Amino acid sequence: MSIGILLITHPGIGDMLLKNASELLGNCPLRIRCLDIPLDDDREQLMQLAQKSARALDDGSGVLILTDAFGATPSNIACELTREIQANVVSGLNLPMLIRVFNYSSDDLAALTHKAAEGGIRGIQVSRATEEES
Repeated sequence: MSIGILLITHPGIGDMLLKNASELLGNCPLRIRCLDIPLDDDREQLMQLAQKSARALDDGSGVLILTDAFGATPSNIACELTREIQANVVSGLNLPMLIRVFNYSSDDLAALTHKAAEGGIRGIQVSRATEEES
């Protein structure tokens, strides 16, 4: 048994991150699906699609839902799903977060949720030009 991963994002973001992470690491060790949330689609229909996707991924271990922007429609749909299935949501999806999830694929839902958030945060670094380059 392993955690299912559901990427709920604005169009194209989840697919592109998944493609890049899979190319970098060779393959995806988890059951994973991407769900694009277009800006103008019917919210109820999208919610039903999200429920179906999450249930298909859950083998009893739970689902980790990764979204791109907290407070946006993909994130709101993801948070609603946690009322119906065993799932955790981490927003702010980025490539380091997804790679970290792949690398800890045997963790349980709580640990994998923590690793995802930690990977996303650690993947953000600020660099600045030296005075000579400015």
